[in-house]
Amino acid sequence: MDVDLTLRAFRRRKLGHRILVARDGEEALAWIPRWEAGEPRPVVILLDVNMPRIGGLEVLRQLKAHPDLRSIPVVMLTTSEVDEDVRAAYRNGANSYIVKPVDFDRFLLVTEQIETYWIALNTPPE
Repeated sequence: MDVDLTLRAFRRRKLGHRILVARDGEEALAWIPRWEAGEPRPVVILLDVNMPRIGGLEVLRQLKAHPDLRSIPVVMLTTSEVDEDVRAAYRNGANSYIVKPVDFDRFLLVTEQIETYWIALNTPPE
């Protein structure tokens, strides 16, 4: 449900970039060999702490440990407000930690801000 809500919010913004979806941590990690093989890398990765199968913090740890992928910004977009999750995310290299608003209109504002900063304003390496 969170993935569908997020996709709906970004589609409403008419984002011109392709959105890749992993419905659990295992699917997220399966993108790594594809990026290593030359598929286009994402401009930014959104991760939820509470992903099924392999948690978002472990996915983050593996992404940031990868020498060719660690420069991709990772935004934790999650319902978890647990202090230890926030600390663990930053300790493992998260570039931002955003608690998902429950209200859809506020969530739309968050997606607009993510798009504005990470896609329009931020200058990535390479």
